[in-house]
Formats: sequence, C-alpha cells, structure tokens
Amino acid sequence: MRPVRRRGLLALPAAAALPAASGSAEAWPTGPIRLIAPFPPGGSVDTILRLLAPSLQAGLGVPVVVENRSGAAGALGTAAAARAAPDGQTWVLVFDSHATINALNPQAGFDARRDFAPVMLVATAPMLLATPVGRPWTRLAEVVAAARARPNSLTYGTVGAGSLAHLTMEVWQREAGLRLVHVPYRGGGPLAAAAAAGEVDLVIASRVGLGGQVGTRLRPLVQSGARRAAGLPDLPSFAEAGFPGVAAEAFWGMLGPAGVPAPILGRFHAALAAALAEPGLRQRLEEGQGVDVVASTPAEFGAFLDRQIALWGQVVRERGITAD
Repeated sequence: MRPVRRRGLLALPAAAALPAASGSAEAWPTGPIRLIAPFPPGGSVDTILRLLAPSLQAGLGVPVVVENRSGAAGALGTAAAARAAPDGQTWVLVFDSHATINALNPQAGFDARRDFAPVMLVATAPMLLATPVGRPWTRLAEVVAAARARPNSLTYGTVGAGSLAHLTMEVWQREAGLRLVHVPYRGGGPLAAAAAAGEVDLVIASRVGLGGQVGTRLRPLVQSGARRAAGLPDLPSFAEAGFPGVAAEAFWGMLGPAGVPAPILGRFHAALAAALAEPGLRQRLEEGQGVDVVASTPAEFGAFLDRQIALWGQVVRERGITAD
C-alpha cells in the first residue's frame, strides 16, 4: 500500500500554474463565500476551515462563512456542494472519506469526481492510533497481545465506516491476524469526546481530529505515516512496530461544483495559496494541528483523488465494508 506523498508549500505563486483571471472572474466574488464543512463542529474539517476563513475573507474582501452540513458520513454536505450553482460562491472541504463514498454508498447522489471541480489538496497528516490513559497499554505490541488473547473484545473508534482510519485498521488487522470491534462515530468531534471519556479501547485519527488531547487524555501508540512525523519524532510508525504493509495518511482537499469557470477557480486557488503561505496560519496548522500543508495545483489534486479512489475503493470491496 503506497502512502500519501508529502509535499511542501508550492514555491511558485499559485496563479502561475493556472489560467489568467479575466472576464467573469473580475466581478467575482459577488457576495459572501460559503465554505461547507460536511462534518460536525469540533472535527478536523471544521477546525481547518475555521483557521482558513479569516485569511480568505481578508484576501477576497467579502464575508467567508463556514457552514456545517453533517450527516451520512459527510455525504449530505458534500451533496449540497455538488448541487450548488457553479458560480464560485460555494466550496466544500472534503476529508479522506471522499475517496470511498461511492464505493460505500452508490446512492450518495453524486459522483466523487465527475460532479466536482478539484481546487487544492490542502494538507495531509499521519493518523495516530491512541488509547485512553486509563487503559494499560504503552506499546503497540501490548495491544496486539491483548487482542490475540481476547478476539473480538477490544474496541476502536473512527469517524465512520469506510473512513481512511477504518480502512487502515482493517488492513492492520489482516496483517496482524487480529479481530477488533469497530465503533464508528459521526465525525471527529464526537469521536474525540468519546475517546477521551474512555468509551473505546483505541482510537485512530489525525492529531487535529483528536482535538488536542494527545498526551493528556489520550496516549499515542503508533502513527500511520510511512515515516515518523516531525512533530512526533519519538512515536514509531506501524512499519517500525512490525507491520510494513500499513501506511496511510489523512487528507483534506477543497472542491467546487463541477462547471466553475476556470478564471474563478484560479482566483479562489490563488487566495487559498496566499492564505496557506502566511507564516502565522501555516504555523497554527503544522505545529498546532499536526498537519502538513501541501497547497497543490487543481490538476495535482485531481490526479491524487483518482489514485485514492482506486486504492481505497479496492480495500472496501475486498473487505466487504458497507456504510453505517
């Protein structure tokens, strides 16, 4: 399984790789910009959007409003974005679950690629497999021993069935010969609260998705990246813990409805890139939230989505995973 490849913030101005803004883009934006978060407040998508919104508002000169439209593992809010007018006034920040939505739910009401215009792969991050501090395990090997001694008894929480976290755990169980009990939650906020309260034995999510509780209420055991994250240099990867076939990273990407005019998409991309280039915002994202800023071009994000949909859709089919 090939992990997500990290990239640094693009060195060249974002607009350099895009068509020049002209025509209808000159009058854009015509009013408030709506950024849909298809998950509840408190999760990683909501957090990242609310960090981005002030800089986008300053750069675009109009109000930028974050709208939480949660439900159906992100499908409700994402469908609302797909149905929005392609006038550049509505965008959606999707999570890694976007790559499996059609494999899990053929009736989602949209096609994850055809019905959207890729704007930018905003960021990636390793996921952390952690345990509430009240549990006894301090190393992954201890969890493996406990799970093998009591099959189908240890529980783990994720943001939902078919999420990248869920699929990563399915791959790990197959490689380790384990049988755990999956407990899906309705987004990062509910998941982080449940994990901190000790409702599950294990939890897997990015550091931003765990709501700042890593090292306090949650004890990290291993990270899912192909190599150790700079912000957690003492935490081993799955590969270092003896499971080389397990490597994956969460991702966050911006999409618009299909048909957004290229000049408008180019201007919005440039505004996003400028926001992510701000040292203060980048520090809050990378150091404060544990994500790696990517700031890709639209074409790069489209190709990335194609790879993710093919890779994780195959895991969904092979493991017989269904939506909640």
